[in-house]
Amino acid sequence: MFAIVTIAGQQFKVEEGQEIFVHQLEAEAGDSVSFDQVNLIENDGSVSLGKPVLDGSSVSATVLEHVKGDKVIVFKKKRRKGYRVKNGHRQHFTKIKIDSIAG
Repeated sequence: MFAIVTIAGQQFKVEEGQEIFVHQLEAEAGDSVSFDQVNLIENDGSVSLGKPVLDGSSVSATVLEHVKGDKVIVFKKKRRKGYRVKNGHRQHFTKIKIDSIAG
């Protein structure tokens, strides 16, 4: 059984027991969160497709921790002009574990 769910503006294919990284959520570690924007649910070969979302279906998950992603280097340069700018960026993520898919 799997579902395609929209979490923080991105779509994820999730299964029960799976751990995924999503954009940072406003929840503390150990909190339970629920997502109701479920686009598709597959259960033993039968597929339920939403237009655009399924009514009455939800995916519940538990927040495990908040982490930072790998550093991304942003380097800008204009040749022969002496212009160089180097910046780094680390994205904030939330690690969640999918508990159940209802629908």
